[in-house]
Amino acid sequence: MIEKIKTPEDLKSLTGGEMKALAGELRQIIIERVSINGGHLSSNLGVVELTIALHRVFNSPYDKIVWDVGHQSYPHKLLTGRYGDFPTLRKHGGLSGFPKIGESPHDVFGTGHSSTSISAALGIAAARDLKSGHGLPADTGKAIAVIGDGALTSGLALEGLNHAGHLGKDLIVILNDNEMSISPNVGAMSNYLSKVLTGTFYKKFKKETKALLEGIPKIGGSVTRIAEKAEGSLKGFFLPGGLFEDLGFNYIGPIDGHDIEGLINILSSLKEMTEPALLHIVTQKGRGYKFSEEDPCIYHGTGPFDSDLGLAPAVCAETTGAVTAASFSDIFGEALEELAAADNRIVAITAAMKEGTGLRSFSERFPERFFDVGIAEPHAVTFAAGLATQGLRPVVAIYSTFLQRAYDEILHDVCLQNLPVLFAIDRGGIVGEDGPTHQGLFDISFLRTIPNLVFMAAKDGNELRAMLAFGLGLNAPVAIRYPRGKALSVSDKSCSAISSGKAEVMIDGEDLAIFAIGQSVAPAMAAAARLKEQGISATVVNARFVRPLDEELVLKLAEKTKKIITVEENVLAGGFGSAVLECIAKSGMSGITVRLLGIDDVFVEHGTQKLLRKKYGLDEEGIFQAAVALSKGGPEAG
Repeated sequence: MIEKIKTPEDLKSLTGGEMKALAGELRQIIIERVSINGGHLSSNLGVVELTIALHRVFNSPYDKIVWDVGHQSYPHKLLTGRYGDFPTLRKHGGLSGFPKIGESPHDVFGTGHSSTSISAALGIAAARDLKSGHGLPADTGKAIAVIGDGALTSGLALEGLNHAGHLGKDLIVILNDNEMSISPNVGAMSNYLSKVLTGTFYKKFKKETKALLEGIPKIGGSVTRIAEKAEGSLKGFFLPGGLFEDLGFNYIGPIDGHDIEGLINILSSLKEMTEPALLHIVTQKGRGYKFSEEDPCIYHGTGPFDSDLGLAPAVCAETTGAVTAASFSDIFGEALEELAAADNRIVAITAAMKEGTGLRSFSERFPERFFDVGIAEPHAVTFAAGLATQGLRPVVAIYSTFLQRAYDEILHDVCLQNLPVLFAIDRGGIVGEDGPTHQGLFDISFLRTIPNLVFMAAKDGNELRAMLAFGLGLNAPVAIRYPRGKALSVSDKSCSAISSGKAEVMIDGEDLAIFAIGQSVAPAMAAAARLKEQGISATVVNARFVRPLDEELVLKLAEKTKKIITVEENVLAGGFGSAVLECIAKSGMSGITVRLLGIDDVFVEHGTQKLLRKKYGLDEEGIFQAAVALSKGGPEAG
């Protein structure tokens, strides 16, 4: 049936039975493709019926649908003309795993980070009204934000709700609640009340009754207020929407988010409303696939797996490190747990990423010292700062791409006050198939400029353990960066002692020096071995510290070799290589050729880590070729 759906318009002629059949077909397509390509499974399976209903009732792209986070947009892609390209999902050059402006006119707002949908949809609604008021083309109908209950823990979402209620724009917010279950009786009552509250008769009755009551001499205003209060009490008795009503929204729900025809009826009523409305639906994350229904968390984002057997142990090892080499995330969690056992001042904080950051075991062993603040990264940082003022040692475990959301709090609340908060920055560098919204390629640049911060990057698991212990021993703000993936040892020797601001010389050579940071150390060493075969003797330095930089070693090797290469999985602007250049420039040295390897002025697309590292010259071959060119007198570059 999906082959007949070329545009959302084709949904409008389907019968109820055909729509249910289509829902089953969409689920099978998504399960099959995610099992091959990897991706987000549970969240997509939970919104199949909602997506069908939305595209049946509204007219995308005239009506603008904004998918919060966007990791539930696979059914949307399938229903908006991308079924033929769906096998390329998350592959380099293929479909993005998230909504992406430019990929389709139906993707009206690019998403990847949580809690942006309400603000974006409100902006779209406000622009629609402004353009209409000034005689500009009316190219926008309804503005619709689809947001999950977890995303409402973010201050950004609440700010959007507050402003939307204040402006009173024609806006629909759909709250997809996949944590709450509804019993049949409550569900039936909610559906009934929802139809009444959005129906034409009810709205007309409410308006006419209010006018009638207000016309009563002397007491009309008081009677109206009493009636309104009674109405609010009745709705509040049945419905958990008082907060949204107080913010200026017409609240409808909760209703069954898997009842296609029920959704269509209510959405059709909402389409006729002109005030802000919030529809609360309840869905089951992972619906239609028994493995994801039983454990929606592990199937939230996965690598490839056998769809008949589920996530087998060998596949789990790729993301959890359970069988083969442990991941950096797992090593971080284990090391922090060991340190916390010996120091009861250590507390762990995460922003809705307990599993992803490796803190599940810590949370079970030290529940009173573990805080999941929800999707609220700025709060996580300032909360940690408050803990630090009282003598505790808070560790904020967070992905690089999400740490961007808390920049002011890092600078103002932690570093300005020189508080001992440790930032464990997971997924630093090239992340892979999730694409530009998730690549951790900016943290070196946006943290390197902040005074008081000690910033390290681990080359392997042993070094991560050592850096964690070292950082928790400092009475200062600390950041430790490490990549996504397995934490294989870079060398046979155990990690040498960490000393503040001191790099580690891995290989000593005479012809040029390669300063690598974090995960770039391993390919730099491999490249040096190949260079040796070509008669080129290269020093390889594991820089360890972004700040304070080992300036003494930089200047020593600059003087010795006159040729330096820096390697980092970060944007070049303001990155580690820039720090090396600044050091040499400040010294007044001349005649030094420096080549910077990193990400130039682009947002890195989706693709495997291996492919992207090769494309951007950050693998063994790229470093080798850059070194050969430099040894032959190649240009100074960056």
